[in-house]
Amino acid sequence: MERLKKRWGITSNLQAIIILIVFAITGSASAWLSKPFCVWLGITKEDFGGWFTLIRLIIIFPIYQVLLVLIGTVFGQFKFFWNFEKKMLKNMGLGFLFKKDNSKAE
Repeated sequence: MERLKKRWGITSNLQAIIILIVFAITGSASAWLSKPFCVWLGITKEDFGGWFTLIRLIIIFPIYQVLLVLIGTVFGQFKFFWNFEKKMLKNMGLGFLFKKDNSKAE
C-alpha cells in the first residue's frame, strides 16, 4: 500500500481505499452503460460478429474517462482523478487537449 500511495502522491490509507473503490465502481458502471449505448447505436453482436467486442471496448473508453472524473468527484477526489486523466491522455498522445493557450493576454 505504501508504494501505491507514493506513486499516486497521496498520504492517507483512506484516500487510497477511496481511489480503489472509485476505480472499481467506474469500471463496472462503464461496462454496464456500454450495453444500452450499443443498443441505442444499433451495434449488435449479430451484425458485427467478432468485431463487436472491439467496438464495444472503443465505446467503453470515453464513457470510462468521463465517469472516472464524475465518480471521483462524488467521492471527493476530483483533483486526483483529473490529474490522473490528464496524465493518461498525455501518455496516449492526446496531451494537446490540455495545453494552455498562452497567446491570450491576461
